[in-house]
Amino acid sequence: MSDNDRVDYNRRVVEEFRANGGSVQGWGPLILLTTKGAKSGQTRIYPLMSVPYGDHYLAVASKGGAPKNPLWYYNVLAYPDVTVEVGHEKFAATARLLAGDEREQAFAKAVTVFPPYGGYQKKTARQIPVFLLERRANA
Repeated sequence: MSDNDRVDYNRRVVEEFRANGGSVQGWGPLILLTTKGAKSGQTRIYPLMSVPYGDHYLAVASKGGAPKNPLWYYNVLAYPDVTVEVGHEKFAATARLLAGDEREQAFAKAVTVFPPYGGYQKKTARQIPVFLLERRANA
C-alpha cells in the first residue's frame, strides 16, 4: 500500500470511527491517536488497536511486523503530547516509550488483547516499540 493509499484508508477509518462511536466494521476495538508531525508540525491522526492498560492505553508500533517503525512512532518521539479518542471519549495524554521489564510486561498485555502482535514481533528483527499513553490531569 502506497503512503497516499494509506493516508486515504486511515482517513476513511477515522471518519467511520467518529460516526459510529468508535466502531469500525471489520476491525476490533480501536483508538485514534492524534499527533503532531515530526517534520511538518501538522496534525496527524492514526487508528490503532485499543490496548487498555490500567487507566491508560498502550500504543504498539508494530506496523504489522515490518522492518521499519511506523511514521507515527517518530511523531510521538518528537511530540509526546498527544490526544487519544476511545469511543465517544477524547482526552489529552503524554506518550512515554517503555523499555526493559516495563516494556516486556506491556507488550505481553498487548499480545493478550491482540494476539497478532506476537506474530509481528517474530516477523521482524527490531524490537517493536510500545508507548504508554498516560492521561494528563485537567488537560
